[in-house]
Amino acid sequence: MWDDETESSSSGGIVSLFGPDESSSNGGLVSLFGPDEPPKQKKETRNRLKEERKSRKCKKEAKDKEEKSSQPKDTMDTFLGLFDPSLENETTSDLDDFNGNVVSALQSNNNESNRRKSRNIYNNKNRFTTHRGGNSEGNLGSIGRRDNVDVLPDQLPSEPQEGNIEYKLKLLNPNHERFKRLVSQMQWRLREGLGEAIYEIGVEDSGILLGLTPEEMEASMTTLRRMAKQLGASLTVIREKTITVQDEQTRKAAEVLVRKVPDDQYSIELRIAVLGNSDVGKSTLLGVLTRGELDNGRGCARLNVFRHRHEVCSGKTSSISLQIMGFDSQGNVIDQTCTRSRDYDDEDICSQSIKIINFIDLAGDEKYLKTTVFGLSGYCPHYAVLVVSAFNGVAPMTEEQLSLARALNIPIIIVITKIDIATPQQLQRTVNDLKRSLSQPGYKKVPLIITTEDDAITAGSNQVDNNIVPIFCVSSVTGEGLTLLKKFLFVLPPKISNKEKEKLEQEPAEFQIDEVFHVDQSIIVGGLLTKGVIMQGTTLMLGPMDNCRFVPVKVGSIHRNKVPCRVVCAGQSASLSIQAENPYVRKGMKLMSPDAKMKACFYFQARTHVLNHTTRIHPGFQATVHIGNIRQTAVVEGIMGNRGLTTDDHDSLIFRFLRQPEMVQVGSRLLFRHGSSKGVGQVIQVFNDDYDEGYDER
Repeated sequence: MWDDETESSSSGGIVSLFGPDESSSNGGLVSLFGPDEPPKQKKETRNRLKEERKSRKCKKEAKDKEEKSSQPKDTMDTFLGLFDPSLENETTSDLDDFNGNVVSALQSNNNESNRRKSRNIYNNKNRFTTHRGGNSEGNLGSIGRRDNVDVLPDQLPSEPQEGNIEYKLKLLNPNHERFKRLVSQMQWRLREGLGEAIYEIGVEDSGILLGLTPEEMEASMTTLRRMAKQLGASLTVIREKTITVQDEQTRKAAEVLVRKVPDDQYSIELRIAVLGNSDVGKSTLLGVLTRGELDNGRGCARLNVFRHRHEVCSGKTSSISLQIMGFDSQGNVIDQTCTRSRDYDDEDICSQSIKIINFIDLAGDEKYLKTTVFGLSGYCPHYAVLVVSAFNGVAPMTEEQLSLARALNIPIIIVITKIDIATPQQLQRTVNDLKRSLSQPGYKKVPLIITTEDDAITAGSNQVDNNIVPIFCVSSVTGEGLTLLKKFLFVLPPKISNKEKEKLEQEPAEFQIDEVFHVDQSIIVGGLLTKGVIMQGTTLMLGPMDNCRFVPVKVGSIHRNKVPCRVVCAGQSASLSIQAENPYVRKGMKLMSPDAKMKACFYFQARTHVLNHTTRIHPGFQATVHIGNIRQTAVVEGIMGNRGLTTDDHDSLIFRFLRQPEMVQVGSRLLFRHGSSKGVGQVIQVFNDDYDEGYDER
């Protein structure tokens, strides 16, 4: 307790602490705490002041709580928290509460859709008007919009420094210099996304949605439209959110997709491999997606996908089939119903689309496994869609193909089909089996059931995070779930950065041959340009031949997606017409620039990891080796450091090709298999043949 002398000397500090208002209202703290005041009265005064401060604090907390509870709550489910790196070590069982029961989620999907429609009608006065693919009558002017605009979540991640995502709080009438910087920034974001960029309007760099007033949003969209027009890009509003602040003023935030096809190509291209066991509906699903017509329940949609008569008779895919699906700038699918032609024409779809999905339909039967592995390794897909039947569940071949995609480091997207004939118990069992497969040791992934449009858009734009595996439940007969899958594919970015693409384009040209066709004494080769740039009329070197040499050929015409073009760049697939004097062409060969180092080999060394083997691998072990588009039987000539390898062993092996030499490069990924035996690795050394200089002029 203070004594009288101490309290008297400190009274001035107390007066300054509480301010003149409180001192005057209490009769003056100097007189209260002076030496003439009795000690009992001083104690009562201090207690009374404490009670008043406590009362004011309680009233303030109650007022803040009341204001917080009066703000509107957004009940829309979001999964942005899954992209937090802190969740990497969580198991799938820890996320069961988040994903919920998939059956109940699918059953309530229709109710959620009805509630969303009602909410859209209620907020129609405060939302921008929507018109498909054309000019809108609202504040957005000529900005294209999709028919159904989704709702932004309450919080976004912080703005990334690199990539194609840009946050802008306001874009209000910038001056000339500022406008030039904004256009340059948009051009850089488009280059980072290979022709696609996402702008978040009304969002701070930290990811907080502050929103803009209708006047500010209109001015910002006008500026954004001017920026896009300067670059020849198109705009599409894909999500937006209405925010109500304390003064009951309505603010809005919007997510806009900016898309511009690069000058050196007709469209943005994605390669997606389609995997799955036989009779799960892979070809039927592709027929529905690419043709725009539902299946009749007996597999009529797959007839347009099959290439051979025996495939039609057996109903099983045995070869690699390529199918295309196009999108326009507003996200509308360009299929057979939009070509206005009785005959399905890929050229019409390519000419009307600015984004093309190249589906690679692979075989699901076990006896065609080598063809499936060649499609995964040689065609270099950006993503792989694993199709699983809800009726039959996860088959052993499904596990095998999942492990192949895992070994080749290809991101996985899972599609569960036939949900119209499966019972809820069968569907739930299939989902549980997939969760167990994705949570295997060394392959820890987080499955996410896509049930809303917001989930599909966010999963597609954040697919760079390989820890997330989206799962779609669809039916090719009723069409359920197909809309979510199409929206996911619409925003799915290419799996390559702009820096990597520019680096590859500056290197000497290297074209890998995956298909060979003979048409009227002309040779057509199809494949992927992995490095450099090829122009019409360029002279390239074809090889290696059986004598390890390369021969010169001339490139005639070039086609991309069945459309003629004059140039093809790194990362693009194309068909080339080559002219040479009786050249021998086979799958696995390469077309090289004369400036490139052309060296073939029979022997090479690779650092390997044995994934599965029943006994031990010794010298003399033969297996089929896949290195890019190379597929040939090789024998193990030596094992460095061990007498033999078993399952899960690591060591360096020396391989020798049995039939002909191949062009192998250091750093290439390798996959070898023989029956149930399987292993992966990386080439670390190549023993080139003596015939590494000159070429055979025939």
